[in-house]
Amino acid sequence: MYLTIEETAVKLGMPVEQVRQYVLDKRIRSVHDGTQFLINEEQFGLYFEQLEQLKQQIDEWRNEPIPPDRDIKDED
Repeated sequence: MYLTIEETAVKLGMPVEQVRQYVLDKRIRSVHDGTQFLINEEQFGLYFEQLEQLKQQIDEWRNEPIPPDRDIKDED
């Protein structure tokens, strides 16, 4: 399925101008049909997989308990 630059920006959560610049810089692959650039949605599959893995790693890190400090001496 092909998306316009505006639809791609919404899907990626990026500004339209930034996506347009990435297309012009060829950082995002696209096809020009004479009037607009069309972007294949499938090329972002790996990006979204890596984003989900990163979110899971951050959640695991946040939920990890803080280890006790060995330098604290009990002065009772």
